Amino acid sequence: MWILRSVKSIAGSDAIRPVLLMLIILVAWDLCVRIFRIPPYLIPAPTYVVYELVNQWPMLLRETLPTLYATLGGFALSALVGIPLAMLIASSRTIESYLYPILVFSQSIPKIAVAPLFVVWFGFGIFPKVISAFLLGVFPVVVATVLGLKSIDKDMLDLARSMRAGPLRTFLRVRLPSALPSIFGGLKVSITLAVVGAVVGEFVGSNSGLGYVLQVANGNFDLPLMFAALFILSMMGVVLFMLLDFAEHLLIPWHASRRDEFAGQT
Repeated sequence: MWILRSVKSIAGSDAIRPVLLMLIILVAWDLCVRIFRIPPYLIPAPTYVVYELVNQWPMLLRETLPTLYATLGGFALSALVGIPLAMLIASSRTIESYLYPILVFSQSIPKIAVAPLFVVWFGFGIFPKVISAFLLGVFPVVVATVLGLKSIDKDMLDLARSMRAGPLRTFLRVRLPSALPSIFGGLKVSITLAVVGAVVGEFVGSNSGLGYVLQVANGNFDLPLMFAALFILSMMGVVLFMLLDFAEHLLIPWHASRRDEFAGQT
């Protein structure tokens, strides 16, 4: 009985559930390939992908680093530009009426269409990939931060005024803490889009990175290598998302989304 209880407790833990789901997907994938006899040049079996991951690991690790640097650079730029810009928009309806339509217009332009311009302007270095990641990642940061800053309880602002708190003190003690959940929500969306933006930049003009590996594998019809690169890209996004989630847990344990965890620790 204690074995069954141990298995149930392990299967019910938050850390194991994604692993179990991945195992189920891999088993279903392998069965579909075997049952329907899908040729490897269409969909490779999971064993082929695992073999390619192990066999090509030094090369894949080497090509992961440029993509990671471009992703982090674009994400950092999104946060450094997006959050102050959102504060500016939330502070004035006039500024909002000028800037918001331009932001929406910029997001309507396909990034794959303008990415070649960055190569022409900035060359084949890391900077075009950072700009591409920034353009995809900045919009959710701005939208989420503006929403958080505009959703502050009016009673809290009245309380701050009654205590004679100045604008800076009110912002640091009331506005910013109240907006942090929305800001982190935008940042978590931004970090996953930054991965996409970095790969888009590598598609257009690069001789390194996982996007370049995908292009080479696609040209050679090397689907196991392509799936291996896609797996690493997805894991990169998951790990970066989890790091931001952990930072959110440390900074705002009092928020409603974290209240049960916070109560369990006290």
